[in-house]
Amino acid sequence: MNRLGIDIGRVIIDGSSGPGDTSFFSGDTAAMLRTPAVPGAFEAIARLVPLFGDAWLVSKCSPRIQQRSLEWLRYHRFFAQTGIAEGNVRFCLRRPDKALHCTELGITHFVDDKADVIAAITPVVPHRYLFKNWAATEAAVLRDLQAERAMHVG
Repeated sequence: MNRLGIDIGRVIIDGSSGPGDTSFFSGDTAAMLRTPAVPGAFEAIARLVPLFGDAWLVSKCSPRIQQRSLEWLRYHRFFAQTGIAEGNVRFCLRRPDKALHCTELGITHFVDDKADVIAAITPVVPHRYLFKNWAATEAAVLRDLQAERAMHVG
């Protein structure tokens, strides 16, 4: 069974430019909640989730940012809009630890914006996507799923 794993920062919550990043990490709650989603994230994830047996968010951040991330996801109705279960969130304090979560969860496809994470999960996750934008990432995931299906049919 295929399982999807997705990073949160700069993949779902857009902290890539301007005051959004600072507001998310050090601003008050209202400013943090105004941090936008990465363009197309909710829509692409909502289309991908039904194609997998399970989907998880796996993120590296401090306990304070873990709490802020969950608050942001709930406020923006991420779980309801994407179909990922609210309980399917794992956090770690070091990026290489994402590989441990991926192993434990049986993640087969993982989306992350950090090359060092992609390198760390390479031994345990067959399909890895270095995130740039959701259009390209969704297309790559769909290509891999179709290729896998074609192998099983043929």
